[in-house]
Amino acid sequence: MTPTRRCSRTACGRPAVTTLTYVYADQTAVVGPLATYAEPHSYDLCDVHGERLSAPRGWEVLRLVPDPGSIPPSQDDLLALADAVREAGRPVVQATRSPAEVVPTGAGRETARRGHLRVLTSE
Repeated sequence: MTPTRRCSRTACGRPAVTTLTYVYADQTAVVGPLATYAEPHSYDLCDVHGERLSAPRGWEVLRLVPDPGSIPPSQDDLLALADAVREAGRPVVQATRSPAEVVPTGAGRETARRGHLRVLTSE
């Protein structure tokens, strides 16, 4: 896991959520989504400093708001999805069966193999 990038402002330890880039030819400061990689001529800012940013007199501040559909899933979203898949894959043991009728896990005969996966048939 990559470490979280911090705000570029002095003495600010909050995580960066936006990237500031200056376009000197157009006298524009562009505040947009956090860049994939830290660039030497851009500044990563936390939400507080990104909102409070002001540009020099005569300059324009352009704020780019990301499309919610283009934001990749967070680590929490991916973990929730993995937990749901794991839960759906668990075998359901019916309470109406007697212990003698339940086939123990791992019992059966291997009929096919593909990589680390095996197909078992109950005997």
